[in-house]
Amino acid sequence: MGAIRKQLQAGEILPGHKLPTEGQLTETFGVSRTVIREALAKLAADGLVEPRQGAGVFVTEHISTMFGALAADMGAKDSVALNVLEVRLAIEIESAGLAAIRRNAAQEAAIQEAFFEFERLLLGSQPTGPADLAFHRAIASATNNPFYVEMLDVLGRRAIPCDVTSPWSTELAQSDSYQRGLQREHLVILNAITAGDAEAAREAMRAHLGASQQRYRARLQARQAYYASSVKAAAGE
Repeated sequence: MGAIRKQLQAGEILPGHKLPTEGQLTETFGVSRTVIREALAKLAADGLVEPRQGAGVFVTEHISTMFGALAADMGAKDSVALNVLEVRLAIEIESAGLAAIRRNAAQEAAIQEAFFEFERLLLGSQPTGPADLAFHRAIASATNNPFYVEMLDVLGRRAIPCDVTSPWSTELAQSDSYQRGLQREHLVILNAITAGDAEAAREAMRAHLGASQQRYRARLQARQAYYASSVKAAAGE
């Protein structure tokens, strides 16, 4: 049960303290004792709680350190995303400008198709990562310089860390509001390319990838701050 895990993570039940009884948890969450027992067993397997014979279930003393480690792991994902975005900025700003100048009708249609596929998946609450990559790859293809496409292909799944299937993804990047923000930025890029405005296309791509960079940087700083506070709490400072 994610609700108990969230309570532990939020510090609502402190390390060393006893959890409510099975009966109390059953009433609180409106589920059967079997569900509660399975949830507690999973938490125990993850090292978050410790059953004590005849005494109940207690929050482990090192839980702060464990969640600090989780924050560090998430921070590592954000670091990877930032590195990828730095490379993409170097490649895709110019590719957008060239696409605006060099695209043919079929290539422009491919960019539009990828844009609308992203929209379809978004409205259906489905993973948008493949359509996102297809959008950027179609722009690279429209430069008529195959090396732009090859560079994106080298990055592969890492190019789109917001894809729910990516190992570098985060829950923030997978949120509906985040995805809708990306799509609004995609529309500005699409309109500039369609209008044949190379400078506007470059600026739109710079703004799009730069905004993503800022979002991940802010998230990384927040994760680092949380990790530092968790370590201090575990050390009793």
